[in-house]
Amino acid sequence: MTATAPPPNAVGPPAGVGDRLRWMALIVVCLGMFMNALDSSIVNVALPAIQHDLHFSQANLTWVVDAYLITFGSFLLLAGRLGDLVGRKRVFLVGIVVFTTASAVCGLARSQGVLVAGRFVQGLGGALSSSVIIAIIVTEFPRANERAKAMSAYIFVAVGGGSIGLLVGGILTQAVDWHWIFFINVPIGIATFVLGWRLISENVGLGVKGGVDVAGSVLVTAALMAGIYAIVSATRSGWVSSGTALFGGLAVALLAAFAVLESRLANPIMPLRILRIPTLVRSSVVRGFLNTGMFATFFLGALYLENVLGYSPIATGLAFLPLSLVMGILSTGITARLTGRFGNKRVLVPGMVAATFGLALLTRAGPHASYPTELFPAYLLLGLGAGTSFMPLLAIAMHDVPKEDAGLGSGVVNVSMQVASAVGLAILGTLATERARALAGAGRPTPAALTGGYHLAFLVATASVAVGTLVAIFFLDGPGGARPDPAEVLRLEAENASEPLAT
Repeated sequence: MTATAPPPNAVGPPAGVGDRLRWMALIVVCLGMFMNALDSSIVNVALPAIQHDLHFSQANLTWVVDAYLITFGSFLLLAGRLGDLVGRKRVFLVGIVVFTTASAVCGLARSQGVLVAGRFVQGLGGALSSSVIIAIIVTEFPRANERAKAMSAYIFVAVGGGSIGLLVGGILTQAVDWHWIFFINVPIGIATFVLGWRLISENVGLGVKGGVDVAGSVLVTAALMAGIYAIVSATRSGWVSSGTALFGGLAVALLAAFAVLESRLANPIMPLRILRIPTLVRSSVVRGFLNTGMFATFFLGALYLENVLGYSPIATGLAFLPLSLVMGILSTGITARLTGRFGNKRVLVPGMVAATFGLALLTRAGPHASYPTELFPAYLLLGLGAGTSFMPLLAIAMHDVPKEDAGLGSGVVNVSMQVASAVGLAILGTLATERARALAGAGRPTPAALTGGYHLAFLVATASVAVGTLVAIFFLDGPGGARPDPAEVLRLEAENASEPLAT
C-alpha cells in the first residue's frame, strides 16, 4: 500500500509509521463504534424483560430508547464541533469514559428513573465518541480508495455490532438477566480507551477563542425532550390536551430560540454555512425518513415477536439475523464497488425501494405469522435495502464538506439519523399503543389488538421510507450523487481487489 502524507492538521509520526498507525487507529475507533452499535441493538431484544421487571407501560417504554437517542442526537453537533476545536482524540476518549460509566449505572438500575437517567448520560457519551469517528476517517484517509475501505470497515463494524447485539442480548436476557446487557460494555469500553490513548493521533484543534456554544446545545436538547414528552404523553392525555399542547408549544419555542441564537453567535454549535451544502442537508433528510422505518423494525418488531408470537429473547435475536447478515455482507465492500460502478444515487434508490417493500410486508404479518413465508422475506428485503442505502447516503453527505468542518459535518450526519429516530419512534410507539388500546376496547383479543397497533406503526414507517425515496429521486443531485469518472472506477476496483484493508 502506498503511504500517503498526513493531513495538514494532523500530528503524527513519519509517513511509513503513520500509514500503519492510521489503520490501527481505524480499528480502535471501529471498536468504539462497535460498542455503540452493540448497545443499541442489544437493548431492543431485552425490552420486554425490562418492561416486565420495572413495570413500564408500552408508551413509557420508549423512553428506554428515546432517552439515549435524545441526548445522543442533541449533543452530536456540539461534540463534533468540539472535536474540530479541541482535538478529536480527546473528545473520543472522554466519550468512551462517559459511555462506559453510564453503562455500569444502567446495569445496576433497579427502578425506571435510574435506568432512564443512565440512558440519558449514556447518550451523551455515545455522542462524544461517535461524533468524531467519521471525521477521523475522512481526514486520516484522504485517498478515495483508502477512504472507501475505511468507510466499509466502519459500516461493517456498525452492522456487525448490531447483529452480535441481537444474539448476545437474547442470550444474556434469557440465560442471566437484562442487567448484563449493559455490563458487557464495561470491558469493551476499558479496552477501547487504553488502545485509543496509545494509537489514535490527535489533530491540531482550531481553538476555542470564540467560545463553545453550550447554550445552543442545552436549548436543542431541551426542545427535543419537550417534543418527545409531548408525543409520548399524548397516548394518555390525548393529542389536543392542554399538557400535550403546552409541551409541544415549549418545544417549538425552544427550537425558535435555538435558531435565533445560532444566527447571532460568532462560534455557534451549528454554523449556518453548513446548511448551504446541498448534498449534506438533502441526504440528511433522506436519512431521517429511512431511519424512522428502520427503528420501527427493531423496536416494534422485537415487541411483536415476543408479545404476540411468543418468541423467546434468543429466538427474537435469531429472527433478525437475516437482516443484519445481509447488511454485514453488503458492507464488506460490495456496496462500495456498486457505488463506484454505478454512482451513489443509482445504488441508493433501489435500496430504499427494497426497504419500503420489506416494511410493507410487516404490515400484513398477523398474530400467527409464519416466519419462513412472511417474516423472513421482510427482514431479507430490509437488510438489502439498508445495506445498499446507508453507505451511499454517507458518501453523498460528506462529499462537499470542507476538511476543517469534517467534525461538524459528521455531527449533522448523525443528528439527522438520531433525532429522526427519536421523534419517529415516539410517534410510532404512541400510534401503536393508541390503536391497540382502541381495538382492545372494542373487544378484540389481546394478540389481535397488539398486532393491529403494530400494523399501523409499520404502515406509517413504510410511508416514511417511501417519502424518503421520493426525496432521493427528485432532490439528491450534484457531485455526491453522480457517477464517478470511468478511469477512476477502474483504478478503485483494481486497488480494492489487490490491496488488503490494512498492512
